[in-house]
Amino acid sequence: MLLRFVSRVLLVFLAVLLPVGCSSTATTGATASSTGTPTSASTSTVRLSQLPAEARRTVALIDRGGPFPYARDGVVFGNHEKLLPRQKRGFYHEYTVRTPGSRDRGARRIVTGQDGGIYYTDDHYKSFRTVLR
Repeated sequence: MLLRFVSRVLLVFLAVLLPVGCSSTATTGATASSTGTPTSASTSTVRLSQLPAEARRTVALIDRGGPFPYARDGVVFGNHEKLLPRQKRGFYHEYTVRTPGSRDRGARRIVTGQDGGIYYTDDHYKSFRTVLR
């Protein structure tokens, strides 16, 4: 009886502490290094040259200031998933990356920060990669 109680308490203890320990590293966001290049402990990085051609074209459009093909390009990205560093509302903006064969905007996006940071997602905000130029 005592062994069953102890094992249940231990199981509850692990169930409570394990997600807390994992989430503390998962929500640590990217920061800008002294060179202004975004770095991150929680997002992987990808070189701009390694992104799909459509993503590179979207970044080029952002650099030029448009015009953008989708009406929602440039809207504020709310970071509700909290996968990017927490910032005030309006800090991030999102842009559609065309997905060949998709009938809608697809799942691919570029998100930019006011600090010059660029992030890429190909799974509709489930994960991000910091884009290095």
